[in-house]
Amino acid sequence: MGKISPVSSKYIVHISIHIDGVVDRPDVIGAIFGQTEGLLGSDLELRELQRSGRIGRIEVNTEIKSGKTEGMIIVPSSLDKEETVIIAAALETMQRIGPCNARVRVEKIEDVRITKRNYVIERAKELLKKLTDEVLPDSAEITEEVAKSVRMMGVTEYGQDKLPAGPYIAESEEIILVEGRADVLNLLRHSFKNAIALNGTNVPQTIIELCEQKEVILFVDGDRGGDLIIKEVMGVCDVDFVTKAPDGKEVEELTKKEMHKALRSKITAEQAKLDLKEGAFNVHSRPQSRIQSRPSPRPMIRRPIPQRPAPRIVPRIAPRVAPRNILTKDQKDKFRQLLEDLIGTGGAYILDEKLSVLGKVPMSELVSTVKSLKTGMFALIFDGTATKEILLVAERASISYVISMDAEVKPVNSKVMLLTGSELK
Repeated sequence: MGKISPVSSKYIVHISIHIDGVVDRPDVIGAIFGQTEGLLGSDLELRELQRSGRIGRIEVNTEIKSGKTEGMIIVPSSLDKEETVIIAAALETMQRIGPCNARVRVEKIEDVRITKRNYVIERAKELLKKLTDEVLPDSAEITEEVAKSVRMMGVTEYGQDKLPAGPYIAESEEIILVEGRADVLNLLRHSFKNAIALNGTNVPQTIIELCEQKEVILFVDGDRGGDLIIKEVMGVCDVDFVTKAPDGKEVEELTKKEMHKALRSKITAEQAKLDLKEGAFNVHSRPQSRIQSRPSPRPMIRRPIPQRPAPRIVPRIAPRVAPRNILTKDQKDKFRQLLEDLIGTGGAYILDEKLSVLGKVPMSELVSTVKSLKTGMFALIFDGTATKEILLVAERASISYVISMDAEVKPVNSKVMLLTGSELK
């Protein structure tokens, strides 16, 4: 009788058996061949398939528990998949084994080629690791390995809030405070190892304590969101210097030259407060010498204050309130209708300029969805409370309207128009 080597089989059929009595292995084998004989015709006769080597040696493993026999039947096959499943289904027709009733069920049909493929992949990984560890890499590989190590392993977790930070944050007398983990990674890439991230819009207690102990440079993105973060941080922390990325750029995308230029152009916290109050904060618009301490620049900063004409504030205030005057009746009705549809759903609509719904997402995915879309959005409508984070993300995405059931903040200094359900009635 022919046999198939397990290496040449394509499929392995795993079949479970439950017999109401005690039987031996030969009884099971006899039932397999006897009860399937003539069932599928001469082409799929099990005995003939074994003689030709297309069905391999059938393995039967049984054990006796409490007067009953249980076990598995293993059938290797080199037939194609259609013929293999027909054979497997035929074996399920067995109802008696020896003198006892039996239940036979195909548990799974394993594709040996997939198993081999998985083995090949895992073995290839082992061989590649061995090759990488034992063979001396060339200079390009060494450089890439070092750079990757700095990018991926240099970021640590600092403080009780586990904030992303550079490896020298504890030892350095001067630290750079940035917005997120990506900013810390970019600073590490350019050899700044004393950076730490806020990791959100709320200022953690760890940052407040660091600002009391060390000299702090607040380094934010060159957009309106950066101004909002400056106000937020300076309201609760003792920051020494402030600087921004060039207009329209984020810290995480700066080159080494741009980063050095921005840090050289830092201004004192007092100067930043004055500039923000007048709406003219831009560290790149004036030549800025390196400032060594906070007290020395104060006389230079305060003298020109009375000479700055008040009308400069007017053109910056007008755009902030203008959107409330251009809300049309159709827009108001549309916003109200969509907000009513969302009540109780915990969902959010994203609209384009034609007030067509681009999509509906859960509130938990609203911020990430807006960040991924980036452009083409006109309004956000959601069944929830408008937070500072949502307004900041909306402003960065150039969204004009945010409509919510309630709001935690009033966007006095935001280009986004915030409306609640009560204002739409």
